[in-house]
Amino acid sequence: MSEPGPVQVADSELALLTDLYQLTMLQAYWKEAMTERATFSLFFRKMPSSRRFMLACGQQYAAALASRIRFTPAALECLDGMGRFDSAFLDWLAEWRFTGDIWTLAEGTPVFPNEPLLEVDAPIAEAQLIESLIMNLVQLETVLASKAVRIVLAARGRPVIDFGLRRMHGIDAAVRGVRAYRAAGLAGTSNVLGGLRHDLPLSGTMAHSYILAHDSETEAFRAFARHYPGTTLLVDTHDTLDGVRQVIALLRDEPELRVDAIRLDSGDLGELARDCRALLDEAGHERIKIVASSGLDEFKIARLLEEGAPIDAFGVGTRMGVSADSPAIDLSYKLVEYAGIPRVKHSTGKVNLPGRKQLFRRQGDAGHYIGDVIARRDEMFDDAEPLLVPLVRGGKLNTTHMAAADQARERVEQTLPRLPEGLRRLEPPTSSTEYPVVLSETLQRLAAS
Repeated sequence: MSEPGPVQVADSELALLTDLYQLTMLQAYWKEAMTERATFSLFFRKMPSSRRFMLACGQQYAAALASRIRFTPAALECLDGMGRFDSAFLDWLAEWRFTGDIWTLAEGTPVFPNEPLLEVDAPIAEAQLIESLIMNLVQLETVLASKAVRIVLAARGRPVIDFGLRRMHGIDAAVRGVRAYRAAGLAGTSNVLGGLRHDLPLSGTMAHSYILAHDSETEAFRAFARHYPGTTLLVDTHDTLDGVRQVIALLRDEPELRVDAIRLDSGDLGELARDCRALLDEAGHERIKIVASSGLDEFKIARLLEEGAPIDAFGVGTRMGVSADSPAIDLSYKLVEYAGIPRVKHSTGKVNLPGRKQLFRRQGDAGHYIGDVIARRDEMFDDAEPLLVPLVRGGKLNTTHMAAADQARERVEQTLPRLPEGLRRLEPPTSSTEYPVVLSETLQRLAAS
């Protein structure tokens, strides 16, 4: 039996993280001497039915990663062994470098259908090769950030903590998901590697197995509180209210112990939170907070708070980690210009906007956003801000425009209040006109020609 391979993709393997038809097209372009510059645009045509906006995330990370792709000797040996590629073509791949430009939205930008999250300007073989990698990276982080930001909005300023590691779709998703969660505004994660890599505070309590491994709940509570002063205790292994009474008795008998919170992980969370709050307050422990988990999403959190549940923080796992209600978007990466000529795909329901583009966001009074204009790259509007920036120029990363994780988070915090109030609601939209996205007159004429 062979040993298992590496659990994540190394930079040296990125060139092979593609679909086969990308490589066969590359060889065809090479044989036909098609070397003119092309522009590919990354966008989605339709908003998921349960979303009012998507939070673009991962596009700058994807652009930076794409600019580092190389075909190593090991990769070329693998391709040679497939028997599909000419040796001269493989020699050409050995010298392959990305030399083009990549324009991206800033991480954490609210985005709407048909708006470019990213555009690639490069010789066609270069722009083609990076398609699958870019789509994979942007799809995942945009989906997760868009779900997470709804949960943050539902929590009304209360901390939300990621508990989703164990049920996410693979370890790469679990680690990179934390990056999206940080941008969306989560307060912490239980995922140690994800939290350390993306600088999101680590948070966690205990499992029911720890309680069951002791002879009594009180013994387990006492031991854990001694190990970790200021800890959070899981109180619902047997009877939740009895568990809270045991915490109260323990603190009465051993006042030197410090417990900062209790966690509810089953049952009617709203009713239990109210009963637990009453017990804690009556015993003089008003400072002890209540953390709730167990199958939560934005709708359950919103309902709990509307009913007045005294919950101070939320741990959210599976429904956020797999974006259960909308696990994918119809992300597309389409050729929109080649050799200086705009290109249009006319397939039914899959028409794309031709040419190199810029996205402009218009502002009204007090800086509130009132709508977007999708325009040609060289257009300008006095009353609107251009959002696409050249992150990669001539194959080199422009670090001036590269947003750090904390900058993406700050952008989300600053941007969301500027969106129309209706876009921040959780219910599905009733009209596509809540936030107008229009084409410039120049782009309209080009698309119609």
